[in-house]
Amino acid sequence: MEYFNIAPVASVIFVFTIITSLYAFYDHSIYGKFMLHPFSVSKGQNVYTLITSGLVHADWMHLFFNMFTFYAFAFALESMMGSWRFGLLYFLGLVLSDLPTVIKHKDNFHYNSLGASGAISAVLFSFILFNPVSKIYIMFIPIGIPAWIFGIIYLIYCAYASRNSRDHINHDAHFFGALTGLIFTIIFVPGILQNFITMLTGSR
Repeated sequence: MEYFNIAPVASVIFVFTIITSLYAFYDHSIYGKFMLHPFSVSKGQNVYTLITSGLVHADWMHLFFNMFTFYAFAFALESMMGSWRFGLLYFLGLVLSDLPTVIKHKDNFHYNSLGASGAISAVLFSFILFNPVSKIYIMFIPIGIPAWIFGIIYLIYCAYASRNSRDHINHDAHFFGALTGLIFTIIFVPGILQNFITMLTGSR
């Protein structure tokens, strides 16, 4: 209940995404209705899947990693930027992170994409602008990485993996979700760049 009072939008997204993902695990017909199919979307069909694809996940591990990251950053971010901004950020993160995928795979009938990774990347990078010197921990690495350095490494890796990886992960969604988070926060949160610079330099 405390989380709902502090971050009502993040709370609803968190619970609803877990419920719909778990439901899809046991009713695979949901995947056909919710997954992003760029071939169809590019022809004006099932455009709603730009949103619903973020409500289902491939397996337990996919769901766990996305929701763990969401839990780590989303509630704090909503408390800092406000609920309506957070809700709009998440919505735009879902849609705008998938549009490049639609363009890239518009002629590939067999390509599908699912998961909330694009929107969660938007949340993560918005958080980095608010608190660039916070530490981000990666599994099996005992030392925290400053958030701003992690952000740079993340973007470089996503750009590289988009061109070279064959792991069936939609790295484009990660990359463009991150950019959405940065651009949205700069536009909708006045003074955020000054805050970012001040925290990095330690100046007042």
